[in-house]
Amino acid sequence: MRKVFVPVAVLTGLMFAGAPFMIARAPYESTMGLVQKIFYFHVPSWFAMFTAIGICGVASIIHLFKTSPRADRIAEAAAEIAVLFGLMGLVTGPLWGRKAWGVWWQWDAKLTIALLLEMAFISGILVRKYGGAGSDKLAAAVGIFGLAVVPFVYQAVNIWRTIHPLTSVVPTLPANMGGPFWYCVTSYMLLLVVLLMVRVNLGKRQTALDELYLASED
Repeated sequence: MRKVFVPVAVLTGLMFAGAPFMIARAPYESTMGLVQKIFYFHVPSWFAMFTAIGICGVASIIHLFKTSPRADRIAEAAAEIAVLFGLMGLVTGPLWGRKAWGVWWQWDAKLTIALLLEMAFISGILVRKYGGAGSDKLAAAVGIFGLAVVPFVYQAVNIWRTIHPLTSVVPTLPANMGGPFWYCVTSYMLLLVVLLMVRVNLGKRQTALDELYLASED
């Protein structure tokens, strides 16, 4: 993993260093102007969160039915990373919404479900930390629940009436906006990979340390 980690980490750093220049070169949106450029941070953070939830959900299913320590470590790492990217989305969203909609927050379907999803994963982390024996299985159930909820967050604007833009916005971006957008999405996805590798390795070391501690007590 070390051989892969270093080049991926370097590439991620370079792409994030270049992201402000890509975003600066993108044209202003006709109605929102400069504030619309939050879009290049806001939407990729949700892409990364959904991907992390997908990883967490699949790993949780494996652990729940096969009791795999490795899958459990991946699920734990992905859950924490999902909370991180979700927080990015929940911070950048109101900053954009205040200028675009005139309010910091609207309790419409998409925003409310996204907030509840973030809170669910925070609760899963707390359960894992303070739940005692069997908490890993309860946390796995939360991960699977999150996996089932993600499609509703994504499709909420198409199912219910909301003030949030439709999902059709991204596929219809002009090239001079689409290029910087997908560049930022790639940067966030690489950051997800780097964080996941670091956190899984940390979990592996924590497990080895716990085993040594138990062995020393015997």
